[in-house]
Amino acid sequence: MNSGDLNSGSTGLPGGGGEIARETARRRTFAIISHPDAGKTTLTEKLLLYSGMIRTAGMVEGRKGRGKGATSDWMTMERERGISITTSAMQFEYKGVVLNVLDTPGHRDFSEDTYRTLTAADSAVMVIDASKGVEAQTRKLFEVCRIRKIPVLTFINKMDLHGREPLDLMSEVEQVLGIQASAMNWPVGRGPEFAGVVDRNTGELILFSKTSVAGARRAAVERVPFPSVPPEAGVDASLVADARHELDLLDAAGNPFSMEAFLGGQVTPVFFGSALTNFGVEPFFDAFIRMAPPPGPRVAAGPGGKDVVLDPAGSGFSAYVFKLQANMDRRHRDTLAFMRICSGRFERDMTVLHHRTGKEVRLAQSQTMFARERNRLDAAWPGDVVGIVSAGQFLIGDTLSVDGGFDFRSLPAFPPEVFAEVAPIDPGKRKSYDKGMDQLTREGTVQILHRWGDSFARPIIAAVGRLQFEVFAFRMKDEYGVDCIIEPMPYSSSAWLGGDPATLKTYFSALLVRDRFDRPMVLFSDRYRQLIERENRGHTFTAFG
Repeated sequence: MNSGDLNSGSTGLPGGGGEIARETARRRTFAIISHPDAGKTTLTEKLLLYSGMIRTAGMVEGRKGRGKGATSDWMTMERERGISITTSAMQFEYKGVVLNVLDTPGHRDFSEDTYRTLTAADSAVMVIDASKGVEAQTRKLFEVCRIRKIPVLTFINKMDLHGREPLDLMSEVEQVLGIQASAMNWPVGRGPEFAGVVDRNTGELILFSKTSVAGARRAAVERVPFPSVPPEAGVDASLVADARHELDLLDAAGNPFSMEAFLGGQVTPVFFGSALTNFGVEPFFDAFIRMAPPPGPRVAAGPGGKDVVLDPAGSGFSAYVFKLQANMDRRHRDTLAFMRICSGRFERDMTVLHHRTGKEVRLAQSQTMFARERNRLDAAWPGDVVGIVSAGQFLIGDTLSVDGGFDFRSLPAFPPEVFAEVAPIDPGKRKSYDKGMDQLTREGTVQILHRWGDSFARPIIAAVGRLQFEVFAFRMKDEYGVDCIIEPMPYSSSAWLGGDPATLKTYFSALLVRDRFDRPMVLFSDRYRQLIERENRGHTFTAFG
């Protein structure tokens, strides 16, 4: 059995030497993507367990409100509902490699946050539920990875439950996602009979046994030869025979693996396991740190729109802000700007150019994150995600550097699909209301709109999905002590407007508004959108802002 050049993954950087190159080569910055409930957050929790960052995995018991809550879910609402609502960033070591893990929301209503986060990732782990296959949100997130040319590793989860045949799942990954799939290991047994996985690179069967309830501690592991599994291993001979037959089919007709094709986004290596029981988890993590690429060169826009290539070890310090998050620590009530370092060495208290404002700023309060915990950070390297305390000077997409002369590509805003007018129930809490509105719209929880030409009307909040309104209302109450009136509006799509807003014909089925940057937008009822666009051929309607 041969899975290709699994052990030939490069862990170094082309050219250059010295401390920056060595530290960059040790970094793996990646996002974990999936459809809701596929097991993404559980897999993240097990990575923390196997890295020694936590002694016992805190499982998300989910909607019944039981359990400890996942380490990566820091927000109160996430812990109460058992879902990931916002991206969390964590940094820690695993077997000598520094991991920057971006655990993203799986729900489609938070796809804008996930998209922005994927710009900061050098690779992605795609988690698929073995019983459900490739689901809708997985397809959307994978397409973003394809557009951004991000290498993707696939972990087919929940093999301890009754699910679909592994060969069918491999075929679906290829047909639905349009990428070749290459199995790096293969399951022996499914559901309650799931005993382990065959490592196609070594030809060994890795047997697992439970050592704790719900995988709270590492699974016990034993390696035996395959297919000549000794009787004392206790594996049913029919399971071994089935796995051998399937592996023979893969050897004859499966896709070979090559590191070049993986890094080029042409093939995804596939691993099988169970994040809940820890079966197959450690072999997957070990393969990941060998295969996933370290930070590479980044392209930015220079003078005249020409490309500027920033080498991680050879260029001066540069970074961009991909996320803002308020109130992660209730003791400080501040906002963190999440900054992805693209090149050079970061040092605490360094002074850099803030490209959007043209001003110099000192990066004094720099921190690394572990869920809700913050730790002072004195130095960081390309690939690292650094939290900078923001007093309102940063926006999502801001470029920072020591040299200037370029800007990283702007991060697009998604066109919202749900809209509502909003106001505080208690007018006496106006100051807290205004603070919450400003912070939550800056970080992208919702977008804020105002009716064009009417400065006295109540503001409009807009979002990609209705669950964002629930998050907005919850956080306004939980973090700012403000109950809000939220009145839905009858619009279901939007576009940024090009052309003179004064000449736009809206009739009764569209609304002209301005966003927080004073750009004109049009809100539509889907039923009449084509009519409005047809009647305004002198204007343009753009999907991304």
